[in-house]
Amino acid sequence: MKLDEKVWRSFQISKVFRENQNRINALDYSATGELLITSSDDDSIVIYDCEEGKAMRTLLSRKYGVSLIRYTHAPNTVLHASTKLDDTIRYLSLHDNKYLRYFKGHQQRVVSLSMSPIDDTFISGSLDKSIRLWDLRSPNCAGLMNVRGRPVASFDPHGLIFGAGIDAELIKLYDVRSFDRGPFSTFKMPCERGTELSGLSFSPDTKNILVSTTNGVIRVVDAFNGQIIQTFTGILTDRTEKQGLHLGCCFSPDSNFVLAGSQDGHLHVWSVRTGNKIALLEGNHPNPISCVAFNPKYMMITSACNNAAFWIPNLEELQ
Repeated sequence: MKLDEKVWRSFQISKVFRENQNRINALDYSATGELLITSSDDDSIVIYDCEEGKAMRTLLSRKYGVSLIRYTHAPNTVLHASTKLDDTIRYLSLHDNKYLRYFKGHQQRVVSLSMSPIDDTFISGSLDKSIRLWDLRSPNCAGLMNVRGRPVASFDPHGLIFGAGIDAELIKLYDVRSFDRGPFSTFKMPCERGTELSGLSFSPDTKNILVSTTNGVIRVVDAFNGQIIQTFTGILTDRTEKQGLHLGCCFSPDSNFVLAGSQDGHLHVWSVRTGNKIALLEGNHPNPISCVAFNPKYMMITSACNNAAFWIPNLEELQ
């Protein structure tokens, strides 16, 4: 099924899960798209079966807290950041709920975590103004880069480069194999005072970078020359609310659309080519949508606040 305006407008919620008592701070699909995992501010990890549309299992991390959960290349192991005790990154076996390794080094909260799509490398960014490169097989940091502000970092889909957003004004691109030599490209972004980057990700076709900020502005940036292709707004409905609201957004699998959660629980969908909003989907989320992601294998979206919602197209509307 090709994603076009008609298909986007037909998306509707098929299942709502109320497994959490607090905000879901991250979600991630397994490589096959069959499983979804979430981490929440209530210290819980929930695993979902995307094919059956059901919650399978809940694990608790009362001692360390849990955020930024990410699948590794094995469907039974994950990485997550800590919210309690210290700022260690933890490597967890879902099979027996035991930690396989601890990655220590960050001195303040980890705010960014990205797994390489090709190997066991991962990258982390922290409020201690550092970006660290790691390998799952070793507890020792493989590379350290100090930056000027709060970093958000992410690998490109080929795993050859990573992008780092510093505060809300700079995007720097690095070669993974030689990142200690500094960035090979630096792009300057327009920035409002007091604004921070809340997310950075590459489009599946690697041509563009999606940058989101805590003041509700989303930009699509050309990954080769840094030109701002589109700017999307309208996801903050109450401008008087204090800045710092992190709302989820992502590219569609074909790289042609951007979808974003909003403060009032709707999903917004824009065309990357034209910049037009092509759909506004009623989510009935009681709180701001903190996470949104398109399944890599199935025609399915997940959005989350305290609740998680599965979206699929209404096939009757498309006939």
